[in-house]
Amino acid sequence: MNTVKDYIRTIVDFPHEGIMFRDVTTLFADPRGFRMAIDQMLHPFAGQEIDKVVGLEARGFILGGAIAHQLSTGFVPIRKKGKLPGAVISEEYYLEYGEAVVELHDDAISAGEKILVVDDLLATGGTAAAGIRLIERLGGEIVGCSFIIDLPALGGRKKLEAMGMAVETLCEFDGL
Repeated sequence: MNTVKDYIRTIVDFPHEGIMFRDVTTLFADPRGFRMAIDQMLHPFAGQEIDKVVGLEARGFILGGAIAHQLSTGFVPIRKKGKLPGAVISEEYYLEYGEAVVELHDDAISAGEKILVVDDLLATGGTAAAGIRLIERLGGEIVGCSFIIDLPALGGRKKLEAMGMAVETLCEFDGL
């Protein structure tokens, strides 16, 4: 029987030389693999109250929508700057090559709502940490963060756990 990791393709030297890109589109394209990933991402949070699922741009939208459907909850996207219409709150964060900004509608989450944060990959944790700060600014209470892939060498899990987050991942890959 395949594991989630078996469905993930590695593309060498993408987008830059020396990078081993972990491509989840092959996982998404397989009905058994995709279902397995969604079920496994949900499992650690079974029985917990979750009001909304927040997906991080962009593959987190695919996962978040499917997970929200399974939970019969709402879905909220956290997007790159300039992609959401209406009033937003913003959070800057730093990448290895510069700065980035993510945004969230200022009315997307109500104080006290229980939130599950999802994305495909946990690398440095910068995007997830920025998203968590946005959710917390609106008063959301994060029950956990669920990712398909962890790249432990980049330290994202440690960063999120230092913020008090429960972090769940389905598989790990060595290197970058």
